[in-house]
Amino acid sequence: MLARIAALACLLSSLCVADAQSYRPSGEKPPMPAREFRAAWAAVVHNIDWPSKSGMSAGSQQAEMDAILDRMASLNMNALLLQVRPHCDAVYQSSREPWSPWLTGTMGKSPGYDPLEYCVRQAHARGIEVHAWFNPFRALSNASQGTCSNHVCQASPNITKRYGNLVWCDPAETETRARAFGAILDVVQRYDIDGVHLDDYFYPYPEGGRVFPDGRSPAIRRKIVDDFVQKLYSDVKARKPWVRVGISPFGIWRPGVPEGIEAGIDAYEQIGCDARKWLANGWVDYLAPQLYWRDQPRKQSFSALLGWWRQQGSRPVWPGIATTRINSSEDPGRPASEITKQVDLSRSIGKNWAGHIHWSVKGLTQNRGGISTMLAKGAYSQAALVPPMPWMSQQAPGRPSASAAGNGSSVKVDIQSGDRSTSRYAIQARYGSQWKMAKVVSAGTKSVDLSSAPDAVAVSAVDRFGNISAPVVLTR
Repeated sequence: MLARIAALACLLSSLCVADAQSYRPSGEKPPMPAREFRAAWAAVVHNIDWPSKSGMSAGSQQAEMDAILDRMASLNMNALLLQVRPHCDAVYQSSREPWSPWLTGTMGKSPGYDPLEYCVRQAHARGIEVHAWFNPFRALSNASQGTCSNHVCQASPNITKRYGNLVWCDPAETETRARAFGAILDVVQRYDIDGVHLDDYFYPYPEGGRVFPDGRSPAIRRKIVDDFVQKLYSDVKARKPWVRVGISPFGIWRPGVPEGIEAGIDAYEQIGCDARKWLANGWVDYLAPQLYWRDQPRKQSFSALLGWWRQQGSRPVWPGIATTRINSSEDPGRPASEITKQVDLSRSIGKNWAGHIHWSVKGLTQNRGGISTMLAKGAYSQAALVPPMPWMSQQAPGRPSASAAGNGSSVKVDIQSGDRSTSRYAIQARYGSQWKMAKVVSAGTKSVDLSSAPDAVAVSAVDRFGNISAPVVLTR
């Protein structure tokens, strides 16, 4: 009897404490949550970023992916651009193209699980988007690489061309484009990806003064690539309009543009890339020019180039930043402060939504030059939502329902419901008069623990287009 009385007294006491420390609904209006595209590329080709070597077990590959995503989550980053088609192969289960050799060491050999499915599931659990990165026309990154029977080099050698040490699918061939469209749209249909991403390899970069052996003029090549980009955007949007389409062109449109800029190649003339047209015509949801140079000197100035790109259209321009060049042979002596400077510049130049992409995620996982430590303490100290796509949708999701209770040193936020369009929740917290963005979590999250006890909490629903609901605000 005494034990029952003691247990009842303990229960009543805990309920009273919980009630005294519960948060109450409030009419307070917090500021809009911070918005910024904070992304990194993860290259599979040559095991640049992931997996660190071919032939690893499924468990080891998954552990490495978990470590990448954990580092990104700890830095409040919100998007991973994972290479899924390095050279007419697949880093996912495909009936169209063979398994990538960078997974197992042998083209066509299964790694024993679906890497893209695993990455999407684990990333979404951490509130991180996954953009599937495709190389549309590269057949082999090294002509000596072995292939299997269903790789394009054996299945359709008539559409391939040797160029230096590369093998390329001729973009002018209808089958080349059909293969690329088929692979991309297959992934869009079957996987819960957030974006489709293409890099700068349309026609190959010029080698040794040799011309790509197709006999076509630069103008015809541009027309072929333009038509491909326009159709890709239309086809992706027809299937899943919330899937972002992004392209990462060479960082300089043409030498001398803007004035004083110099380049080793003319992307417009030599590799068929009129990225300015794609941006101006709205054939992308974002453009990510590879601005891998320092801010000075002027001939390849990060800020000068970013300023020019952001004047070419109304869609976001999120520059590629070469984080892996910190203290590297490519740029000896480059300090981590050059990267934090470029992050700051990406926030202040032009009128597009803020954002940038790190080349590559390895620079962050290795904390080169202390860059991850610097970002965690500075530019990435608070979470941020991915910017919206108002040209696609402006219909906000329904307001969620939530409650919160704490014990004086921490708070648990319970999220009871959101409508069917909700993909994420944004959690804001107020300490005194200062609001901060605390966390971004997936729609399946039922509760969130905040390690300190804020004076107020706001929970908002976010849909796949980035639209945000009115917040539920709770105060002590």
